[in-house]
Amino acid sequence: MKTQAVMAAAFASTLVVANPAVAQDRSEWPDNFTVGTASQGGTYFAYGSGWANFVAENLNVSGGAEITGGPMQNMALVHTGDLKFGLTTMGPARESMEGNSPLAPGMKMDNVCAMFPMYETPFSVTALSSSGITSIDDIPDGATIGFGPAGSTSDTYFPRMMETLGVDFERRNGSWSDLGGQLQDGLIDVVAFAAGIPIPAVSQLEVQTDVNIISMNDAEAKKVINNFPVSEFVIPASTYQSLNEPSRVVSMWNFAMVNCDMPESFVYEITKLTMENNDKMVSIHKAAQNSVPENYTKNNVLPWHPGAARWFNENGYPIEDSMIK
Repeated sequence: MKTQAVMAAAFASTLVVANPAVAQDRSEWPDNFTVGTASQGGTYFAYGSGWANFVAENLNVSGGAEITGGPMQNMALVHTGDLKFGLTTMGPARESMEGNSPLAPGMKMDNVCAMFPMYETPFSVTALSSSGITSIDDIPDGATIGFGPAGSTSDTYFPRMMETLGVDFERRNGSWSDLGGQLQDGLIDVVAFAAGIPIPAVSQLEVQTDVNIISMNDAEAKKVINNFPVSEFVIPASTYQSLNEPSRVVSMWNFAMVNCDMPESFVYEITKLTMENNDKMVSIHKAAQNSVPENYTKNNVLPWHPGAARWFNENGYPIEDSMIK
């Protein structure tokens, strides 16, 4: 998939942290770095762009974000070193590590290391209120469902979930912004979103039209949890103006990752900056409320980069040597 480099600049004036810790030998540090995110209109792009700028401003290294196909492609790009940093969910990370990525079947992408926890990705369904679709059961046979960019977390898992729940559908791929527009124009029936909340495309959509954000019932949630690497998740009613009550769905954890060959001191300083300034991360995106060190235990897939592991170990979050690359 063709990628487009996007240099992050929106947060330059508000996200600088005083006295960044850079009193180290920087001789092996790169002159610049790029973070693999996902499509515009999704949380990865907003989170990754703001985070890249936050790091660049405070460590005095040129940095930016790149639009990609999402977690699967990010795993491949970081593994090969085409990108030094990326964002991924644990499901696609495991499949890529085991050599089961549809982008490169048989290639074990094992040169990717964990940096820090980001947030959970809820899997949620959105339809126009005018469609009359208020539950997964209401989705008509042959409905066209948008599953996000090809190879994204949503595209990898949501079609399988829908099949497990007995939904008959036609598959549509595209960026979240494009799919939101197609839903509004009546070109597709449903969008199956998988992204940190609030999802920019959903927030924009509900400003322009009436939408239903659809929950899973007890039986549906149990069936999905029993068949996929997800857990139950509740979207707070305050997340979207279209919600009158909390919405029960399922979710998967996201982590920031790095090519394992990146200098230890550089990764240490980035991890330190990110984990010690959660208020600044939340100002980038509300999903970063969960980008806190206590959630480091949610990684049971990727080995830890030595630089990241050093910060966690120094600050009372033990990582065993066997889990460090």
